[in-house]
Amino acid sequence: MSRILFKVLKWLLISLASLLIILCLIFWDLVAYGFRQAKGQLNIVWNAKPVEVYLADPAFPDSLKQKLHFVEEVRRYAIDSLGLKDSKNYKTLFDQKGEEIMWVVTASEPFKLKEKEWRFPVLGSVPYKGFFEKHRALAEQQQLEAEGWDVNVRNPGGWSTLGWFTDPILSNMLLKSEGDLASLIIHEMVHATIFVKDSIDFNENLASFIGDRGAEKFLISKYGEQSEPYQSYIQEDKEFLAYVDHILRGCAYLDSVYTAIVDKSEQEKLTIKENSIRTIMESADSLSFTVLLHPSKRHLNALPNNAYFMSFRRYQSKQHDFWTEWRDDFNGDLKAYINYLSKQHPFL
Repeated sequence: MSRILFKVLKWLLISLASLLIILCLIFWDLVAYGFRQAKGQLNIVWNAKPVEVYLADPAFPDSLKQKLHFVEEVRRYAIDSLGLKDSKNYKTLFDQKGEEIMWVVTASEPFKLKEKEWRFPVLGSVPYKGFFEKHRALAEQQQLEAEGWDVNVRNPGGWSTLGWFTDPILSNMLLKSEGDLASLIIHEMVHATIFVKDSIDFNENLASFIGDRGAEKFLISKYGEQSEPYQSYIQEDKEFLAYVDHILRGCAYLDSVYTAIVDKSEQEKLTIKENSIRTIMESADSLSFTVLLHPSKRHLNALPNNAYFMSFRRYQSKQHDFWTEWRDDFNGDLKAYINYLSKQHPFL
């Protein structure tokens, strides 16, 4: 009887091993990508040092030490005054040594504002793909462009491991203004509190909304409404939102253009597309900017493509909806609004 049981167990183990090998072969690209992502994230997490190490280092600039104290203030405010999850994030620092360490690839159809999606376990479908090695990001860009996609590659200001690890402060974050730094920290903490599977537009729009509103409230609590840090941040936000509105109107315009040219030749489509995007970007010159770099200077070398426009929909298209609900249903109480959203949208 024991010999029969042994044979059965042996057969089951061989079958399971064979199945795992087959699955790895079928999903090798996904498995290899997941391994590289885990390796990249763990490299950052493991090589990050406690903030106290840098605060005690006499060679570490005082201006950056002040920013480290500032990050802790923002973190505590986000937990105590906004009700975001205390994930123990941002208590360590990873020194980037001035180098970029992350690249994010996004893509859109060339004649339709429809983004490419990648599907991953747990997260579901997401419209971007991250890399910790520049050459792999550029290789992905080249592959997608060869397939006909509009592609955008950018360096994110931060990233969230969604609670899988404790996220460190990245040293380049400390170069940001106080308002932008507060917004970024709160934005990423929102991801560790509310993150809905297969709903990236909702997740990013919500994190942007709470990040910006939370930064405003934090700056008021720390410095007051008449302070330079708060007034500077408000002016920057005002200019950015004006540009956002312009680009979102441009998205609607491109939607109508692409619908109208569906039956035209490839070359005609390309010409009309280029002229339409140029019209959108050149008309942005009418906007007044005193703090932000003017859009006309951002795109001196090349016009943006559909992937650029889709990024604004991903992060900004639902802001009005959140504004309205927050103001009308919660009377501007951000903590109560976050508590409500947390209950409505369980984490993953």
